[in-house]
Amino acid sequence: MSLNLHEIREFALDTAKSAGTLIREMREQGDLQHSYKDQQELVTSADISADKLIVDRIKARFPSHRVLSEEGYNDTSIAADLASPIWIIDPIDGTVNYAHGQMMVAVSIAFACEGEVKVGVVYNPFMEETFSAVHGEPSALNGLPIHVSGLDVLRKGLVATGFPYDKSGVPPIINRVEKVLFECQDLRRLGSAALDICWVACGRLDAYFESLSPWDFAAARLIALQAGARCGHFSPVPAHIPDCIHCDDLLISTPAIYDALHQTLQP
Repeated sequence: MSLNLHEIREFALDTAKSAGTLIREMREQGDLQHSYKDQQELVTSADISADKLIVDRIKARFPSHRVLSEEGYNDTSIAADLASPIWIIDPIDGTVNYAHGQMMVAVSIAFACEGEVKVGVVYNPFMEETFSAVHGEPSALNGLPIHVSGLDVLRKGLVATGFPYDKSGVPPIINRVEKVLFECQDLRRLGSAALDICWVACGRLDAYFESLSPWDFAAARLIALQAGARCGHFSPVPAHIPDCIHCDDLLISTPAIYDALHQTLQP
């Protein structure tokens, strides 16, 4: 396949920054419309506008490429086949943070082909931080190389997680959170999975675990992996789903504490 991954990255960076500018300006203007998916997941008019901006740019530049996005093209079954080019997009990761005027908000854009995520970009327009990676090359924050913390004792680790909108699934998660809390230094719940994972990549956090959707983590997982993180799951991955986009029981950490955390998260 004659795709230049560095050109893909530059396109993704430019597109993420354009979407970031849009969502920042829409929040500053203060006229956001709110709705709810499945009567529980918040969506703002900025989510819809940013999604359209990103998808329109991809369709104009790469008309044959497939798109999986949280707001517009959200049939996750198409992600089971990563052989042909596909873009995996979250126009606003951290929508609740965004709607409440908080800073942990990101635009996430991943590009996959040949069975793997090849390019990942995560842009926080409120902190002006851009995380990026190309498969097989070091990850970067604002153009400078980043690496995981290298921590080797879970007891000293700072671990992040999150919680689902559907509260019926919370009780077993609370059980896991309690177990991890007793084994690590402390826990964080920052409200943006993409940024949580990127913060593992740059050493601000030592580990992250949660069940997500592909658009929440596809780009950030590559960034963490190329920054030296160990990425996996604490439950079996179905044979028909690529590991890099399997959503359930995701675990990403600096390598030396992965096994201990994996064991702690078992039922």
